[in-house]
Amino acid sequence: MSLGTIVDPNQHDRFILQQRFRFVANQYEFSLPGPDDAPGQVFCFVRQKMFKFREDVRFFTDDTMRTEVMRIKARQRFDPSATYDVTTPDGTVIGRFQKAFGRSLLRSTYLLFDATGTQVAVATEQSRGVAFLRRIVGLIPYIENFANWLPIPYHFVFVRGENQVIGHHRRQLWKLRDTYTLDLTDDRERVLDRRLALALAVGMDAFQAR
Repeated sequence: MSLGTIVDPNQHDRFILQQRFRFVANQYEFSLPGPDDAPGQVFCFVRQKMFKFREDVRFFTDDTMRTEVMRIKARQRFDPSATYDVTTPDGTVIGRFQKAFGRSLLRSTYLLFDATGTQVAVATEQSRGVAFLRRIVGLIPYIENFANWLPIPYHFVFVRGENQVIGHHRRQLWKLRDTYTLDLTDDRERVLDRRLALALAVGMDAFQAR
């Protein structure tokens, strides 16, 4: 993969995330959407470092990994409600996200905070019924090994305040590899840093072993 032009995520509202087929390390790529939400221009390559005591994910301009643009680092080890810092390579804070463990027992839920520590949004599974189905399927012997291949929706909604929907994160069904559409068009005030949203999109797949 080669990079044609540098893309500033904060100048865009819609993105496509795809997981690459790799057995050793989780790898992803972001692109701008083409027609019918097909992947278009690829602008970011993501690699999760394996065998780390704390989660460590790096974002690069392309898969040569010469130019890093940001990273995710967990504050705690083996914590179901861990907080993940999102920073530039020099340590400048972009924001952070945290899994809300109690609420996630029924529907996976994440809290998003900006660089000042102010909560700016909550991302939660859109359907309580589908969330329950996913959990049941994951408990069925033999089937749980193939649960991620089943065409079960994995849709999140981003909410600001009590009920202001500012975005959606949707799994594209019937794809050989995990593919998601991240749409923040409704965030017209741009309260959510797009880089933080991209980091969470990767985290929701990588840290839940999807």
